[in-house]
Amino acid sequence: MTHHPLPPAAMYVAGAWHRAEQTFPVHNPADGELLAELPVARPSDLDLALDAAAEGFATWRRTQPWERSRILRRIADGIRAQAERFALVMTLDQGKPLAQSEGEVLAAADQFDWYADEARRVYGRTVEARDPDTRILIRREPVGPVAAFAAWNFPALLPVRKIAPALAAGCSVIVMAPAEAPLSTLLIAEIADAAGLPAGALNVVTGDGPAISRRLIASDVIRKVSLTGSVPVGAELLRLAADGIKSVSMELGGHAPVLVFPDADPERAARLCARAKFRNSGQVCISPSRFLVHEEIAGAFAEAFADETRGLRLGDGRDPATDVGPLTTARRLNAVHELVQDAVTRGATVLAGGGPADLPGGHYYRPTVLSGVSDDMRVMVEEPFGPIAPISTFATFDEAISRANATPFGLAGFVFTEDLATAFRAGEELETGMVGVNELTIATAEAPFGGVKQSGFGREGGTEGLADYTVAKYVNLRLRGA
Repeated sequence: MTHHPLPPAAMYVAGAWHRAEQTFPVHNPADGELLAELPVARPSDLDLALDAAAEGFATWRRTQPWERSRILRRIADGIRAQAERFALVMTLDQGKPLAQSEGEVLAAADQFDWYADEARRVYGRTVEARDPDTRILIRREPVGPVAAFAAWNFPALLPVRKIAPALAAGCSVIVMAPAEAPLSTLLIAEIADAAGLPAGALNVVTGDGPAISRRLIASDVIRKVSLTGSVPVGAELLRLAADGIKSVSMELGGHAPVLVFPDADPERAARLCARAKFRNSGQVCISPSRFLVHEEIAGAFAEAFADETRGLRLGDGRDPATDVGPLTTARRLNAVHELVQDAVTRGATVLAGGGPADLPGGHYYRPTVLSGVSDDMRVMVEEPFGPIAPISTFATFDEAISRANATPFGLAGFVFTEDLATAFRAGEELETGMVGVNELTIATAEAPFGGVKQSGFGREGGTEGLADYTVAKYVNLRLRGA
C-alpha cells in the first residue's frame, strides 16, 4: 500500500478528521488481512456531525449554483485523477475485481459530473394568475440536511448517488459509511475536502448502524433520509422517519426477472446473462437473478450459461485475471449456500458450481447455475444477493409476466427478444422501476434509478434524482399599490 495509501482511519466531520477510543476492524474479504481500525461514533460525535450539517447547510444553500457546480466538477476530476488508487482501495475493502472497481470509480465521477450540470438547472416556474395584479411564483429550494445510508456492495457509487444530487440541490449531508466496506466513502470525503467543499457540507461517520441511524433521524436537524439497503432496514428507517415527518427516499432489495423469449438468440443471451449475473459476485441489487426462459430454447440457454460460468476465474480481486472475487462477508457466504442447498434438496440440478470454493482465507463461493428450479424454492422467492443463477422455463407470454411479477420486489427486470411488440408489451407489463431490453447494464448517471413495491420509492440519477432533494415553495405576490 506504499503507493496507494488508504484514507485516514477516522470520521470526517466539519471539515476535519476525528477519531474515537472505541474502534472496529476492517478486513480484506479475499484473505482476511486487517486494513484499518475505524472509530465507532459516540453520541457526542454524532451531535457534532449534526451541528456541522446544520452550519454547513446554512453556508452551502447560499452558495451560488454556478459555484456549487464548479466544486462538484472538481470532485469528479479528483476522483478520476485518483482512479487507480481508489480502485485498489475498493478492491481491498470490498473484494470485487480491480476492473470492476475501476468501472465503479469512474461511474461515481460521472455522478458528480452530471450533477455539476444539474446544479445550475434547478428550475422554478411562474403561473399566470387570475388577477392581473397578482404574480404566482414556484421556487425549488433544498429540502435541508440529509442523513444518508448506503449499502456496502457498491461502496463508492451508492453513497455518491446521494451525495452528488444533495450537494447540487444545496443540501448538506451526513453519510454513514457501511461497516462492511467503509473506506471508499472516507476516500470520497478526502477528495471532496481537497476540492474545496465547505466544512459541514459533507460529513462521514462510522460505527454501529442502528445507533447512528436512530440518533441522526431523531434529530430536528435532519430533514431528509435516504437509504440504499435491505427491505427490513428500509422498514425500520421509515418508522424512525415517521416520528419526525421527514422526507424519505428508499432504494431497497430486488429480485430481477430475466425473460428470454423464443425469438431470442439463446446462446448470446445466456453468455451476456452469465457475465452480468456474476459481476461483483452477484452482490448487485439489480443483478439478473431469476431466469425465465421459453421452453423451446431453455436447453440451449442453460448449456451456454453453464459453459460460460465454468470459464469464469474465481480469486483475489487484485489479480487482473480474476473474473469473480470473494463475497464481502462470511454472512453472505453462508446465506448463499443455504439457498443452493434448499434448491438442490427440492429437486434442482446443479449445472455449474454448487458450493464454497477451496481457496484459502476468503469468502469464496463458486459461481453456481441451477436448472429445474420451481417458484416455491427459496432462491426464487428471496433476494439471493450472491453468485446463484436459477433457470426455469415458461410456455406463454402471460405466464412469464405473471411469474415475473409474483414477488414483492420491483426494482429491475430484463427482456431478451427480437420482436418489437414483445419488447414493448413486456416492458410495460413488468412491475419494476427499470427495464432493460437486450441489455443488462442499465444504471447510468443521466437516467432515474429506483423501484416500485417493496423495492422502494424515490429515484437516484437523472433530473429526477435532484428533485428528490428539493421542495416546492409557492409565493403569491400582489403588486404594490394594486
